[in-house]
Amino acid sequence: MGWLTRLFGGGTDWTELIENRKAQIVDVRSPGEYRSGHLKNSVNIPLDQIKTKAGKLDKKRPVIVCCASGVRSGIGKSSLNAMGFDAHNGGAWTSLKKWTS
Repeated sequence: MGWLTRLFGGGTDWTELIENRKAQIVDVRSPGEYRSGHLKNSVNIPLDQIKTKAGKLDKKRPVIVCCASGVRSGIGKSSLNAMGFDAHNGGAWTSLKKWTS
């Protein structure tokens, strides 16, 4: 798997993570961006607060991190993985809509 695929979550079985494994969806955009539209059942933890607010997440469940384009979510995923979470980069929040509706 290439680095771009890994960065932007290609090849990930979103149905398995969301429906079967009950993944938590974390949107790392700013609160203003989040208010302008977000995924149902997602939580907003801005990227600059991910390390201090990760304790609100359940380490026993996978985490899908999303943002506007996939760049911030890639950074958030790496941070959460370093803290022991099973985190995945969901990329742009709009690309996950079909799995969360």
